[in-house]
Amino acid sequence: MASISKLSTPISAPSPFSSRNSRSSLPSNSFIAFRPSSDSCLNLFASRLSVRRSSHLTGSLVVKCSQGDGNGIPTKRTVLHDLYEKEGQSPWYDNLCRPVTDLLPLISKGVRGVTSNPAIFQKAISSSNAYNDQFRELVQSGKDIESAYWELVVKDIQDACKLFEPIYDQTDAGDGYVSVEVSPKLADDTEGTVEAAKWLHKVVSRPNVYIKIPATAACIPSIRDTIANGISVNVTLIFSVARYEAVIDAYLDGLEASGLSDLSRVTSVASFFVSRVDSLIDKLLEKIGTPEALDLRGKAAVAQAALAYQLYQKKFSGPRWEALVKKGAKKQRLLWASTSVKNPAYLDTLYVAPLIGPDTVSTMPDQALGAFIDHGTVSRTIDSNVSEAEGIYSALEKLGIRWSEVGSQLEVEGVDSFKKSFDSLLNTLQDKANSLKSASSH
Repeated sequence: MASISKLSTPISAPSPFSSRNSRSSLPSNSFIAFRPSSDSCLNLFASRLSVRRSSHLTGSLVVKCSQGDGNGIPTKRTVLHDLYEKEGQSPWYDNLCRPVTDLLPLISKGVRGVTSNPAIFQKAISSSNAYNDQFRELVQSGKDIESAYWELVVKDIQDACKLFEPIYDQTDAGDGYVSVEVSPKLADDTEGTVEAAKWLHKVVSRPNVYIKIPATAACIPSIRDTIANGISVNVTLIFSVARYEAVIDAYLDGLEASGLSDLSRVTSVASFFVSRVDSLIDKLLEKIGTPEALDLRGKAAVAQAALAYQLYQKKFSGPRWEALVKKGAKKQRLLWASTSVKNPAYLDTLYVAPLIGPDTVSTMPDQALGAFIDHGTVSRTIDSNVSEAEGIYSALEKLGIRWSEVGSQLEVEGVDSFKKSFDSLLNTLQDKANSLKSASSH
């Protein structure tokens, strides 16, 4: 296939919604430390990520340790283990690059899955030499640039899937997934997205791969049809409760249309974006400028997420769902995406700590993951104050902020951002290919 895109809770926090508390003014020079390795994602993690420390801590924390694993062997245990074992939330890592073996220390710290997107691969491939040898071979064999891109990506996804397969097996297909996204050029192409999902699922050929499909209006039917084909899906770029409900219905419709007697291996997550919601709504609130409006800054995203969880509980109950459960169906878990804090005035765990609850996933990039490992607290928070969330949601509407318009704008921006990353990477690869050809001709 020449071109797939051408296919037809914080300590002492007063409330999970009280986000205007600044981070403590403590030394910011403690780092997450991992073993060094060349060309490593985790070297970047260690060198770039500065994590705030709680006031009662001294020294540089790596992890919080337990005494042993029962066999006299010291094991390092982090809050990520507690997050899963005590509250039923799976911590995933929102990043991927070579060598994928650099994920092993994170897996030992409790990470249970990986998400990727075009922006992540753009950064990984364009800033690393680890892809050069394979890319050179692909170019020399006559592969076009986009085909070469997909081969680079598929290798990373396959290798990462292998690392997480034990978790997938241990949880009976409940966890341990690695996500790869269809071309962002297909965001408005219903049939092309289905064909791309089939192709990616086939070439990756790993049981624990999630094919990412955006929750655009055109791709809602694609989600249904992909699920109906027995392919597990990570639905991405969800920015509103209304669109989220359409995503759930697409999943249920797909399961019912599959004709499978055993649905236990067809699973899904719904990636509900968080911090980007605050980034946009905060600007609207500042434009309004009243004390009431300014007081709502940094509260919209978590409030909407809490209401999404209420919808999740409602939709995955009752006769329709129970009929699917009898065939082995698993709930489509809510996944909190875009969990990095973009406003430095906010708590660095703002989009992780208030969104802890059973049957959910939190996918964290370096900043959020490091902050939560360092000083995160594990307790169920997602539905601890639903009435307050409803109040915030309504208050924003009364100020003239239309949730549907916010969702639509963020969706367009998200798709455009991924398209730009995709095009930028293809241009970078084309330049590399030209350099290789030039060098070989001299």
